Amino acid sequence: MGRNAVETVLGAMVVLVAGMFVYFAYSTAQVKTISGYEVRANFFKVGGLTAGSDVRINGIKVGTVSDVSLDTETFDAVVTMMLSPDIQLPKDSIAGIGSEGIVGGKYLRLEPGSSSEPIGPGSQLTNTKDFRSLEDQVGEIIFLATGGDK
Repeated sequence: MGRNAVETVLGAMVVLVAGMFVYFAYSTAQVKTISGYEVRANFFKVGGLTAGSDVRINGIKVGTVSDVSLDTETFDAVVTMMLSPDIQLPKDSIAGIGSEGIVGGKYLRLEPGSSSEPIGPGSQLTNTKDFRSLEDQVGEIIFLATGGDK
């Protein structure tokens, strides 16, 4: 009888510790979507960027990618993002796609410009940097190393 009570108490402790771990992970992971204003940007390649990816300025999350779609006229990838309402992004800011490592996820990187005019809700960022995959970069290095620019 005493053995069952010990197993029950030990099981309850394991469940309690697991619950605390889940709470800690959820509170520090910044998995919540950000509500704010919508901005769009067109890219030639998005390289695996998906809805729900982070939007970051200097590594700090300031928004969330809400949609990635295809413009049927220009065949560009249209990325729609929600930015935090307290971020007043200058109109000449640059949007690029970054990677968290070789096998890491993708995120949208914003580089604030110097314009005094902020971008408004529903606007479009016109300065974009397309995604450069590892294969593209290695191919460029090989091309330059073999004298392909002559």
